[in-house]
Amino acid sequence: MHAALDAAERGWHVFPLRPGGKPPALHGEKSCTRTGECADGHRKWEQRATTDPDRIRAAWSHAPYNVGIATGPSGLLVVDLDTPEHKGSSDAPDGATTFGALCERAGHTVPDTYRTRTPSGGSHLYFTAPPGVRLTNTAGTVADSVDTRAWGGHVVAAGSITPAGRYEALCDRLAAPLPEWLHTILQPAPKPSQSPSEALTGQSRRYADVALANETQNVATAQHGEREAKLFRAARALGRFVAWGDLPRHVVEQALQAGGEAAGLSASECRSTLRSALNWSITHNQIRRETA
Repeated sequence: MHAALDAAERGWHVFPLRPGGKPPALHGEKSCTRTGECADGHRKWEQRATTDPDRIRAAWSHAPYNVGIATGPSGLLVVDLDTPEHKGSSDAPDGATTFGALCERAGHTVPDTYRTRTPSGGSHLYFTAPPGVRLTNTAGTVADSVDTRAWGGHVVAAGSITPAGRYEALCDRLAAPLPEWLHTILQPAPKPSQSPSEALTGQSRRYADVALANETQNVATAQHGEREAKLFRAARALGRFVAWGDLPRHVVEQALQAGGEAAGLSASECRSTLRSALNWSITHNQIRRETA
């Protein structure tokens, strides 16, 4: 209860998790009685999360629930830095090392923000999401062992206990604003339109050519501290045209490679960023198109 109240004092919306576990302790839709908070229809854990001290005391008086923080309603973007063993690879760098390298390549130090240690040895970095932006959860979008939680997701709060150990706050700082370079990477890629008809194919390719020129120019003129984020964003945006057959992959790679090197990135940095961003974007947009 104290952990839940502490989180609520920070303005974070909390809800009960099963004692000793991480799943929500609230009833599901099938067992909903459509009474109380659900009188107008079933309300899921994200909707029922609260900062109301009276509701928190009433809920946690029933059992020693763990504490879930609904990141979306709380205005948070939490970066989950995992350990490689948890992802099934013991020789890969851990999430903290990878995230530190990403910060360095973006021209910044690791942000000084509220953070917790997880029982597995990982850590959670808390950031305030930009106002008016609805970011969602990601897994592997930023890098291996670097996931994020926002709308539709939750994190286990400090003070919660599992069989593996306790979630512990590593500092008492406020959550820092989400870094701009990370926000750029996390912005959702534009949704593809349905498959173009033959009459629109030429127009689509012309649009792709214009997009390629604009993105290449944006990368080439990027300032120090935003170069890699802009290169990543450009590759992810243009990958959809590769997936749709409007641009050859080698043309996109050559153009953005030249743009990145013109901005001051090394050839190897460009290749690494382009490879991961294009692979993700092409696969993601092919799946979207096939299921559209």
